Amino acid sequence: MGAQGRTDPFRWHVDIDRHLNPLLPASILPRLPHPVAHFLGYRSHPSKAGALGNVAVVFWAAIGVFASLAIIGGVARHIPSFAHRAVPTIVGSFGAAAVLDFYAIESPLAQPRNAVFGQLISAIIGVAVCKLFALSPHFQAIRWIGASLACAAATAVMGLTGTVHPPAGATALMAVLDDDVANLGWFLLAPIMLGCGLMLATALLVNNIQRRFPYYWWSPEEMGTRWKKTEEEHKGKEGAAASTEDMVSERDDRNSSGDLEAPEPQPTVEFTDDQKLFVSKGHVQIPSSMYLTFEEKLVLETLSQRL
Repeated sequence: MGAQGRTDPFRWHVDIDRHLNPLLPASILPRLPHPVAHFLGYRSHPSKAGALGNVAVVFWAAIGVFASLAIIGGVARHIPSFAHRAVPTIVGSFGAAAVLDFYAIESPLAQPRNAVFGQLISAIIGVAVCKLFALSPHFQAIRWIGASLACAAATAVMGLTGTVHPPAGATALMAVLDDDVANLGWFLLAPIMLGCGLMLATALLVNNIQRRFPYYWWSPEEMGTRWKKTEEEHKGKEGAAASTEDMVSERDDRNSSGDLEAPEPQPTVEFTDDQKLFVSKGHVQIPSSMYLTFEEKLVLETLSQRL
């Protein structure tokens, strides 16, 4: 960001992935058994079957939506603590989430990071705002303001953390405006997380029969680069030390036999790739100085799988 960008608030950009991704562990999916990795969204080779027609997409989406909501409702009805607190059988925002998670599965908004953390963030903010506004004796009169604030705050936090999930905005809204949901207080987190987990598990099963889901779990960018760099530097130092020992030994052997001393090795010039964008088969490397939207990153990830 240049000097003008630092002084112009409209040019400020927060990208937590730039700081988090190098620290997070690299994906373990390539090391898992193929059937397991397949249903977790990993593909070692691009599909040769081609894109599905919309009839097949609609068919699997309808199966997934029905199955996920039915499972959530069935499980919720058999949890005593849910019945004791009159937890809604299905939280309303899960209807929109199901459409997104089973129909628009290529969208960054439907990936697990967004679907789970977006709902969690929105539920926390919604409950917090509701409890804050409930302190007022005029709560019912200003409740609509609290609901608007909760939805706005949830959207802002999701945007800054890269976890935008549109149905989660409804969760924040309902946490203040809907009596059945608002009465749960912090217990709302339990049915929200349970529903997210069951819907994700169903999506992994249904969406990976003929399609691929998720396209990524956390980010389409490479993760664990700092650990990988440290490991490569360690191996490089070990290799350099071994090479130096070999050269010293060879030089001593040559001197002892009367041969001329071998010339000193020339220093190796290392070039950095901070300003280069690399796309290879199954790998995308984006320089830290470049900002890409989720959609742009997904396009690069898709292209890398097709090489």
